[in-house]
Amino acid sequence: MKEIKILFYEFNESVKIAFDQIRANKMRSILTALGVIIGILAVTLMGTAINGIDKGFDNSLSMIGYDVLYVQKWPWANVDDWWNYRNRRRIKTDYAEQLNKMIEAAPNTELITAVPQGVNIKSVKYEDNQVKGVFLLGTTDEYPIISTVDLKEGRFFSTIESRTGRPVCVIGYDIADALFPNGSAVDKVVQIGGVQCRVIGVLAKQGKFLGLFSFDSQAIIPLELLQKHFGETNNDRVVVKIKDKTRTLEAKDELTGLMRRVRGLLPDQKDDFSINEQQAFKSTLDPIKSGIALAGLFITGLSLFVGAIGIMNITFVSVKERTKEIGTRKALGARRRTILMQFLIEAVSICLVGGIVGLLLAWGMSMAIGAAASSFPVSFSFDLVIVGMAASILTGIFSGFAPAFSASKLDPVVALRYE
Repeated sequence: MKEIKILFYEFNESVKIAFDQIRANKMRSILTALGVIIGILAVTLMGTAINGIDKGFDNSLSMIGYDVLYVQKWPWANVDDWWNYRNRRRIKTDYAEQLNKMIEAAPNTELITAVPQGVNIKSVKYEDNQVKGVFLLGTTDEYPIISTVDLKEGRFFSTIESRTGRPVCVIGYDIADALFPNGSAVDKVVQIGGVQCRVIGVLAKQGKFLGLFSFDSQAIIPLELLQKHFGETNNDRVVVKIKDKTRTLEAKDELTGLMRRVRGLLPDQKDDFSINEQQAFKSTLDPIKSGIALAGLFITGLSLFVGAIGIMNITFVSVKERTKEIGTRKALGARRRTILMQFLIEAVSICLVGGIVGLLLAWGMSMAIGAAASSFPVSFSFDLVIVGMAASILTGIFSGFAPAFSASKLDPVVALRYE
């Protein structure tokens, strides 16, 4: 108990001496902390960027649906035999109706809808206003059930409108904002690639998929209308909604069996189609995302390492300047651990102050970036604060231990005679 009280007293005295030295050498302390400030700022901003990429990645994947399967000609990953996939028969849009008739008895799958890839780079016009680079998507009336899109206003097309190919459309948020900045787009007639369509709905703002394709710059029309005016595509797909997303494997097995029946495959024939899901896409991109994160943290970590070396040098200079003080304290009975603790606390204190300033700057810059670039999901989490403070303390210990240890080993006789 007595030893604990002595240790607490020594710690308290070391903290007071350390802060007295920091106050007495304000400019040197500020310059010393600058290396840590820059290091923590760089590491924290990189962590914020990685969290933002992570969040944007998850948001993008949620747009294509966690509980849907895609029956397509090509797989999303592991394309090891290009010629084999190329020679596969195309996925016909009428497979959806055949599958719907068989799927009622399947326990894990729920709904089918046909969704062609659509047509790229089509313009949408309304009077003198025009939007270019629009992705035109043809689908059926079941699309809202298997997708995650919400409507800002209006409605989606009905079964009758879908089957008869009525000239109606649902447009993205950015298209509506550009063509109708001062009013509602609903019931207005727009021209999509030369086809007159009445707007019946506007999609809610969704953002971009992986920062590339914007869901807000798409127009959705009935599949029959797309095929009538723009022809059939060779990249059709059938989308299947799963009742229970925890039973994805069972649903894939069921769907594989149903698709083999639809395709008329014999038992000894290989599948001539691919069933894709979000997990395959995620497993392909995860290593890339991890590589970017590791490279970024390594590069920014170097700045923190350089800052730690700077603090170590300054602390060595401080030990040299205060050699006589150390000799006097040791001559009066100060223990080695007391001297070690004093200089270590001084280095850690400077690093902590630098870390707090760096975190505040990083938070302010993250908010500014988030306000300036609303499409980038900034994520400054509490975990980053913990990591930043821990990094500051470890930097202080790493940079201050060697000088503090050398100070604690000084011979009091030699130290008192030091000039």
